[in-house]
Amino acid sequence: MDFQADAIDRVINNAVNVMENSKLQILEILDSARNELKTLNNELQNVMKETAETVEKVDQLEVNYRLSRIRLTEVSRDFVRYNEEDIKQAYEKATQLQLDLLIYREKEMYLKARRDELQKRSRDVEKSAERAETISTQMGVVLEYFSGELGQVTRILESAKNRQIIGLKIILAQEEERKRISREIHDGPAQLLANLVLRTEIVERMLAKQEFKMVQDEIVDLKAQVRSSLEEMRKVIFNLRPMALDDLGLIPTLRKYVHDYEEKTKIRATFETRGKEHRLSSSMEAAIFRLVQEALTNAAKHAYPTYVSVEITYQVQMLRIMVKDNGLGFKVEQLEQKTNGHTHFGLIGMRERVELLEGRMEIESTANLGTQIVIHIPTNTEKRKEYEDG
Repeated sequence: MDFQADAIDRVINNAVNVMENSKLQILEILDSARNELKTLNNELQNVMKETAETVEKVDQLEVNYRLSRIRLTEVSRDFVRYNEEDIKQAYEKATQLQLDLLIYREKEMYLKARRDELQKRSRDVEKSAERAETISTQMGVVLEYFSGELGQVTRILESAKNRQIIGLKIILAQEEERKRISREIHDGPAQLLANLVLRTEIVERMLAKQEFKMVQDEIVDLKAQVRSSLEEMRKVIFNLRPMALDDLGLIPTLRKYVHDYEEKTKIRATFETRGKEHRLSSSMEAAIFRLVQEALTNAAKHAYPTYVSVEITYQVQMLRIMVKDNGLGFKVEQLEQKTNGHTHFGLIGMRERVELLEGRMEIESTANLGTQIVIHIPTNTEKRKEYEDG
């Protein structure tokens, strides 16, 4: 045991050194991103100013060009008042205004394209800077924890199963979660908001031309897109931390999640409760919600079922959770051989979280017949105190 503790201490110290070096590199990246963002914003301001001036110039040239065409038509028809020289001057002026108008229109298109490009680059660099700052902060917290709580970390690692890969699993889980959140925001609200910016520019041009009917139709579409963007943001927020857990409790939140899961995956899903329902502590309800969420996510990702069911049973000082599917199934023995590969990380993580809650998890699975996961978690306060204090 002493040898294992020393080995774990060495691993932790090496990890601390690596993280300290990585944090310095991240800070350098953050500083570089901030400098680039400052340069981009300065250039963007100049381009936007020049764009506004060019748009104003184009509008003025359009007016002058229309007047010159009217003047040319007037001169060309009245041979009594105007001679050939007058017609020539009017024609040359109209031609020159037309050429200037074409040039400034091209300039306007180029400046708008450049503006859009700079706005996109600025948003991308700003997101990179925010991610670097977040990662730096998180690494600082981890470094402080590792440096001040080595004895506690050693005790936890010694009591956990498969200590060789627990650090890797934590990192992989964090990275997957970051990717998922980034992808959801990029594909959903970010795209909608970018489109809203373009649509508002169109509305501005329509207002300038007093095309009020088209403006009204455009505003109706904008309202619909804003609502859609708001709904996307609510979904992202719900996935991060369902607020309904604190407001309504575990059962209503799980019932909504199962309903949304069915709509999203097109897998028929049912949710049932048994026993006398009662509220648990906030941390306990959050842990149970994540367990059910992980079980359903694993089923959709790996089992390809057509039907899943979730059943929550309130017992005396115990909560029983059962998740069943009719998917592909697998050999449960492979779960015990997890140290030989990186498979079934979802189920392994679930089992470890259940053990931290002083519960137990049983898995039954048969090829092509589906999987059943049963989790028993004690809910009495005395056994929960250590977990919640941690």
